[in-house]
Amino acid sequence: MKKLLVFVLVGMVLFFAGCAQQQPQQATTPAGPKEETLYFGAPISLSGKFAEEGKASLYGMQVAAKWINEHGGVKVGDTTYKIEIKYYDDESKKENVQSLIERLATVDKVKFILAPYSSGLTLAAAPIAEKYQVLLNSHGGASDYIFEQGYYYVVQTLSPASKYQTGFLDMVKKLDPNAKRVALVYEDGEFSRAVHQAAKEYAEELGFEIVYEKTYPAGATDLSPILNELKATNPDVIIGGGHFADGQLLAKQLAELNINVKAISILVAPTFPEFYEALGNKAEGICGPAQWEVGARYTPDVADELGVEWYGPTQDEFLAMYKELAGEDAVPPYQAAEAAAAVLSYAKAIEKAQSLDPAKVREAMNGLKFMCLYGLWQIDPETGKQVGHEMDIIQWQNGEKKIVWPEAAATADPCYPMPTWDEKASGATCGS
Repeated sequence: MKKLLVFVLVGMVLFFAGCAQQQPQQATTPAGPKEETLYFGAPISLSGKFAEEGKASLYGMQVAAKWINEHGGVKVGDTTYKIEIKYYDDESKKENVQSLIERLATVDKVKFILAPYSSGLTLAAAPIAEKYQVLLNSHGGASDYIFEQGYYYVVQTLSPASKYQTGFLDMVKKLDPNAKRVALVYEDGEFSRAVHQAAKEYAEELGFEIVYEKTYPAGATDLSPILNELKATNPDVIIGGGHFADGQLLAKQLAELNINVKAISILVAPTFPEFYEALGNKAEGICGPAQWEVGARYTPDVADELGVEWYGPTQDEFLAMYKELAGEDAVPPYQAAEAAAAVLSYAKAIEKAQSLDPAKVREAMNGLKFMCLYGLWQIDPETGKQVGHEMDIIQWQNGEKKIVWPEAAATADPCYPMPTWDEKASGATCGS
């Protein structure tokens, strides 16, 4: 009986095994692509002296992250990463920036950090990022000095201080090869000195002659002794300024002393609407460098003409998304656009590297070149300094601020030579 039972059981096993072999195999459902969150860290000045710039920067970062997420995220292998900005208020203080960089790197395990606004805070952040070998992308620190310290993990999105006035010189040289005589008069401060010493060297490279150079102290209230000396040198072009108050004073006293030249570019001051409000018609024809302006003609078509890839929202898309975050009346300043460009550069470099390893992403950045609403993005591989982006040169024309250089971004032709002070006193504008 026992043998019979064993025989029956063995037979049943063999029968069902045979049936199983005859059954069609069920198709296995392949696992879908994975989706994870990738944090970009940011110490941001939401309070303190850089609060306005910090808030604008944060909005720009968030707009870029939203656009990336709505357009497929960042793909590395079979994983899609959605970008999120992890930020802390640094209160515009260097000591806070350093502790927050350390926190982001060690506690939050963030590998890609967006630097704080200003050269001073970015310089404070750089050695901490380098220590922990996390990438630090400068969107608000223009000082060349930051990128002369040998840091490998620090890269730059905005144009460095040494490039602020070079576009203006390029423009003058193209418009008027006979304009040779350049006068420099500027505020005696670290940023202004860096800008104008670089401008001097570049002018000489282009074949200009420096006929006058002098600085004035911060807080100066009368530049007439210097300007009378300058007038005697009979320059074709004047480059100068430092910040808003002294730049406005410089323009005002050039008019009072009737010092006529073919072109003037003043640092910082002309980019503010208050410049024209204070000077009225005297501001006509005056130029100034800007990192970015609403209306800059960076588009997918321009990128195609230059043979580079376009990435990111168009300007119209950026403006609309910015207003959703900052309010319907909000107009993004350049701080927002450059911060957005920094986020976009991380996303492109990570996809190019196909890695989240900061060293590999930094290496990928060496060969990265693309255009976004902010303009071209490309770094010098050795220093990490931005070399692709050009400063916009703005000029006041008919009471409006126009972009006149570079040609790819221009919204108007340059008004050259600018009207004389007597002509402007009689009501002449750049359009009349």
